[in-house]
Amino acid sequence: MSENENPSNTGTQSEAAAPTENRERETRQWAMFIHFSILAGWAIPLAGLVVPIILWQIKKDELPGIVPHAHIVLNWIVSSLVYAAICFVLLIVVIGAFGFIALGLVTIIYAIIGGLKANEGEAWEYPGTIIKIFK
Repeated sequence: MSENENPSNTGTQSEAAAPTENRERETRQWAMFIHFSILAGWAIPLAGLVVPIILWQIKKDELPGIVPHAHIVLNWIVSSLVYAAICFVLLIVVIGAFGFIALGLVTIIYAIIGGLKANEGEAWEYPGTIIKIFK
């Protein structure tokens, strides 16, 4: 019996797995976009705060797998706002300027690492997240 005549090789398994694989790929892709959307704040003021929320709200019902990623990003945004407030106060003694630089670099690095890990299917918690409003 040839490979084409084998009754167990009907192709229904691959056809059934295709929508699941596409949905998983789309979930990973949108999770990556949510992480990278923090970087929008570098181009448009406040976009790094607004864009992740908009992406989360648009896709949360269609792709529930993005919710943990959105929570990670939003918790980091809240934490970074606290860090920014501390840096602002520390501007009096000049140390705050270095704090702002470090906060900007860390945010870029975390967004890139988080986005790449999301594309691999892993939810990576940003180190240094001190406030966890979303769980």
